Amino acid sequence: MTEIRFYHLLEQRLERVLQQLLEVSLDRGWRIVVQADSDERIEALDAHLWTYREESFLPHGTSRDAHAADQPILLTTGDGNANDANVRFLIDGAPIPQDASRYDRLVLIFDGTNDEAVVRAREQWSQAKAQGFEASYWQPDDSGRWVQKA
Repeated sequence: MTEIRFYHLLEQRLERVLQQLLEVSLDRGWRIVVQADSDERIEALDAHLWTYREESFLPHGTSRDAHAADQPILLTTGDGNANDANVRFLIDGAPIPQDASRYDRLVLIFDGTNDEAVVRAREQWSQAKAQGFEASYWQPDDSGRWVQKA
């Protein structure tokens, strides 16, 4: 059964939270797809994941790369799954994919300071529940740790 997790950003930056979640996912041996809504966001994430830490990087590529299927993390604006990922991150309001049940986990990250993003996340929550997915809602506590709220 696909698990869908909703991460509600409050004061955190998407790039920071995403890199942390991607690191954990790679440590678990998962293959990952990250879907955004624009090529500009993909380009920014591509650059960030190579340079965010001086002593390391997250191995990844974009769907435009010749060897997209070989990438442990694939950045895309499309709904395909070229690298046979078992975890899909949805950012910037990317929709729940039609083939959602083929993934072990979907992770929707949304900006809690953006009213449109909150409305879209609520709609996606309702959609996930209506389709019978196990959905959980996560929010940071005062120390910045993620806590399951629902």
